[in-house]
Amino acid sequence: MENTLKKYFGYDSFRPLQKEIIASLLGECDVLALMPTGGGKSLCYQVPALMQPGVTIVISPLIALMKDQVEALRQNGIEADYLNSTLTPVQREQVEIRLRQGKIDLLYVAPEKLFGGSEPLVDILDDIEISFFAIDEAHCVSQWGHDFRPEYLRLRTLRKRYPGVSMIALTATADERTRLDIIHQLGLENPKVFIASFDRPNIRYTIERKKKGKERLLRFLKNQKEESGIIYTLARKTTEQLSDWLNDNGIKALPYHAGMTASARNANQEAFLKDDVRVVVATIAFGMGIDKSNVRFVVHWNLPKNIEGYYQETGRAGRDGLPSQALMLHSGGDARLLREFISEVENEEYRDLLSEKLNQLINLCESRKCRRQSLLAYFQEKHPGNCGNCDVCLEEAEHFDGTIIAQKALSAVYRLQQTFGIGYVIDFLRGAQTKRMRYEHMDLKTYGIGKDISKDDWQRYFRDLIDQGYLQLTDGKYPILRLTPLSAKVLRGDESVQLRGKVRSLASEDPVGEADDDLFEHLRKVRLGLARKARIPAYMILNDKTLRELATQKPQTISEIGDVHGFGQAKVKCYGTQFLDAIKAFEHNRTSAESAV
Repeated sequence: MENTLKKYFGYDSFRPLQKEIIASLLGECDVLALMPTGGGKSLCYQVPALMQPGVTIVISPLIALMKDQVEALRQNGIEADYLNSTLTPVQREQVEIRLRQGKIDLLYVAPEKLFGGSEPLVDILDDIEISFFAIDEAHCVSQWGHDFRPEYLRLRTLRKRYPGVSMIALTATADERTRLDIIHQLGLENPKVFIASFDRPNIRYTIERKKKGKERLLRFLKNQKEESGIIYTLARKTTEQLSDWLNDNGIKALPYHAGMTASARNANQEAFLKDDVRVVVATIAFGMGIDKSNVRFVVHWNLPKNIEGYYQETGRAGRDGLPSQALMLHSGGDARLLREFISEVENEEYRDLLSEKLNQLINLCESRKCRRQSLLAYFQEKHPGNCGNCDVCLEEAEHFDGTIIAQKALSAVYRLQQTFGIGYVIDFLRGAQTKRMRYEHMDLKTYGIGKDISKDDWQRYFRDLIDQGYLQLTDGKYPILRLTPLSAKVLRGDESVQLRGKVRSLASEDPVGEADDDLFEHLRKVRLGLARKARIPAYMILNDKTLRELATQKPQTISEIGDVHGFGQAKVKCYGTQFLDAIKAFEHNRTSAESAV
């Protein structure tokens, strides 16, 4: 395994669980693997595909990515190809000829191409040796997953048609219900289930209410220098408008959404992949599925639909393991719009599930607990908190005795008989005279006892009380505040409560570990020149992590180049000498310049 890993990919060791997953596949077991985006899922099927006879069939819904994934494998000296609707009949025939001749190690295919058309691919596969099937984005097969695709349901026939061929299902996001459904829908037989840590310690999570949103976004993007990033929005119109506004403000950006023609989408994606443009603005609904290792930031301009979607979208950043940023700017209008979408879902059980998932995301946004701790808890993974790399943990907050404020809040919930949400209770405390305020509530003695506190401050105090366990929110479309066993102690005066006051951020928005090394910047230019000559994205030549190691280690021989992370045999042969020469020339010029001074 290690020899194959080093030979083709230039890595010296496996990440957690990769080796165990590969061993299971080599032992002809079915496998379900949950690994975070950027966690190395692809290697789990690519390495065993190179160690076994026959072709590995990789089924993926991301048609736009197949060409890039195949090109990246070819750069590593691997025989790979793809079949999808973008190919002409002549191109398809050429791939099928190579397939029959046994000249392909990995074949990427869209689920539609397996079964559709006048000559379904499965008819050809019947006469070909298959090492195993790899089902990527496996959550698409489950109606409980966040990205269900009906065409994935036909994959269940593979188990009956090829009973002796093992199968691996891979996904970055699936709760327990979705995991069980994947196993059932694909017919996995006694699968070995591997669940990697969902923690992405290199990503800094920041979640804020949208105030002066465009000013905030512009300030954030200018701090990212010339790094690449994705901005997610809820609406196609917003995507176009935001992209135009960014260009007007000196940031080169392109839109990407389902309303565009396929050729326009492909052109914009290509420009982003090849670093001709640094920012892509994309709709959440359509997704971006970008396999670009040097995305340094992801911004959510609107609230995502659920935590799974948020986690997967933020996971597009920092796939190379280098420090990256995830910023979300959300508003109450986002939640209202998403609730409207949900209300149009006909299936009641599914509609309730979507509402519950949206509420869980809103709770994540409003909570002042460590973002990483809350995010991982959703995936049933424990984290001690105080991660040191999220907006909450990078805040310095003053705390004060908020017992009186807490008593007012808890008393209001009690007087309102625990039947209203945060918004109504705050209006009640502030003595609001809105249309929805009931007359009988205006007669209660707690009505208006908190009018001296602003709405925003009350929002913060209620979330603080929820985080500390003095209140809880119910599930459902409209979450309701309820008292807890701790509430009585505070109301009786037996327990004091500390609340958060003024907050000061300790975070810098400059990219952590920013590439300010002159040699690294020089090597980036060399890489870009090679990529444009080969007409492929720069990260396919070498990723940023490899460039950083080159700039640090400054290898002087081809043998030393081969020891650098990411330099497999094919890349040493193709690019080793060119990067050696670039390092030597740069060091010589720098020494000459220093001597002259």
